[in-house]
Amino acid sequence: MRRSRGCLIVFEGPDGCGKSTQAEMLARHLRKRHIRMVHTREPGGTVLAEGIRNILLDSRSQITPLSELLLYESARAQHTEEKILPALERGKVVISERYTLASLAYQGYGRGIPLSSVRTLNRIATAGLQPDLIVLLDLSPKQGLLRARRRRVLGRSPTVPAALRKCVGRRRKLDRLEREALAFHKRVRQGYLALAGKNPSKIRVIDASLSPSQVHQQVIQILEKEKLL
Repeated sequence: MRRSRGCLIVFEGPDGCGKSTQAEMLARHLRKRHIRMVHTREPGGTVLAEGIRNILLDSRSQITPLSELLLYESARAQHTEEKILPALERGKVVISERYTLASLAYQGYGRGIPLSSVRTLNRIATAGLQPDLIVLLDLSPKQGLLRARRRRVLGRSPTVPAALRKCVGRRRKLDRLEREALAFHKRVRQGYLALAGKNPSKIRVIDASLSPSQVHQQVIQILEKEKLL
């Protein structure tokens, strides 16, 4: 499949909603159809951005809300310029686990930073790039955090640079954001749903409590309906 310009598909949602699982399932689907694609994630996707990710998610890090937002945007700027834009220019489909909507939900609704400030920084970090489609995997905070506690790190994840894979342990500990109070995660979810309600044509909501295969089928149906595959 040839494209004059690629498309950016983003998976969003609260912690434990299954973004990585669905992104990988979609990546496998595209490979089977011989569609050129890139699977990446935020924060991360480049060596520099993965380093920032380590700081952001380290449970020992003490980070103020504004510093947190600026670190996310720094990682995003590097990720966008170094990885996403070149892939789109080559006509590839880019699958990203999180992008700008995450900052609106987590740092905007979750931390209380004005949404106007988050949007301004998002626009600067991305040079105005907008996803072609956002798939929001909706899940209750309690269920999501329960999943997070059971989750294991996949040391062979394609989004993790080889230099960092050796640092991955067998069982994954809760990261700094996952350790936040339940009230924080409720605000994040409410933020995601509020944002989706304001832009239903661009942000498609799927019930993430369904089985992974059921969610995947809905993702494919949405992408085919939107003629992105």
